[in-house]
Amino acid sequence: MGPFSATYAEARDKFLAAAKAAGASLSAYVHPERGPDGGELATDVAWIGPADAAGVLVLVSGTHGVEGHCGSGAQVDWLQRGEAARLGPGLAACLVHAINPYGFAWSRRVTHENVDLNRNFIDFGRAPPDNPEYDKLAAAVKPLDWSPESQAASRAVLLDYARANGFPALVQALSGGQYRHPDGIFYGGAGETWSRRTLTAIFRERLSAASDVGLIDYHTGLGPEGYAEQIVSAGPDTEEYRRAALWHGLAATSVSGGDSVSAKLAGDWLDAAPRLLAHARVTGIALEYGTIDTGKVVDALRADNWLHAHGDPTGPEATAIQAQTRAAFYVDTDLWRGMVLGQSLIATRQAVAGLTKAVA
Repeated sequence: MGPFSATYAEARDKFLAAAKAAGASLSAYVHPERGPDGGELATDVAWIGPADAAGVLVLVSGTHGVEGHCGSGAQVDWLQRGEAARLGPGLAACLVHAINPYGFAWSRRVTHENVDLNRNFIDFGRAPPDNPEYDKLAAAVKPLDWSPESQAASRAVLLDYARANGFPALVQALSGGQYRHPDGIFYGGAGETWSRRTLTAIFRERLSAASDVGLIDYHTGLGPEGYAEQIVSAGPDTEEYRRAALWHGLAATSVSGGDSVSAKLAGDWLDAAPRLLAHARVTGIALEYGTIDTGKVVDALRADNWLHAHGDPTGPEATAIQAQTRAAFYVDTDLWRGMVLGQSLIATRQAVAGLTKAVA
């Protein structure tokens, strides 16, 4: 398993040990909930380099909980490889481990509020984005019963929608973000989640002196198995996108530009980062690693959603559904893990090179 872990608790232990060995300063933001084993949940932050560094590399894992198996492994590998030695004068690294520790520990993609953190960074002082297409599918997404017959019937509704409108339209309807169904999937919330407040506080407390910030957010579940698409939230006509393409290469895609495997999102934190860090130049990407067939990923999300909306998260069905969800977002093979680490290493080195030039 190397730097990767089978559970949140193991991942946290590995991260803290690797950070201490690398000479990082550590702080913890303790979550109000507990893990399935009754253990403490927390977002841990490791800082390496001067506190007032002009350029900061920020690596974030666990935005989508269970996807933290991938991101945590990449962070631990970065620390264990001694990559911090590549940070030249004026640079620092900030590793945010498990920004959604509840989802990581419970093998869920969402926070304890059943909120998709990457749909939560909207202005709740205004009317939330509308998604009427999700409304049409809400009952099929979350049937009351999770019998084989119910699963087949509800899946047929989704497939009929895809046949009528196209598969990209189905993906957009389901995953673009919705704000009317608190017990559904890809729910953006009715207010700021604990994880949003925590990430905002970390940025405010740690990055106030930075003139340039390079962000990498680790994700899984979309695209060809093992391939990491470099996704930029900003549009292709923006300075942020042009910097990201300059740092990471022309393979970088834009969510808002429509050329990404991801749907166009409402409320993702990479899109909000330039506003949160208005004093700095922000250059951010999400590394989106492919896992399994998208239909199976959606089935896993629906199963998890049913378990927590109508089932028993500690009951007899829980073990199989949690394993199904984990398998949708973490491919347990040496080949996949190797692809994760190799592509992460390239991306972090590209970001460090970009930051070095930016602050020179």
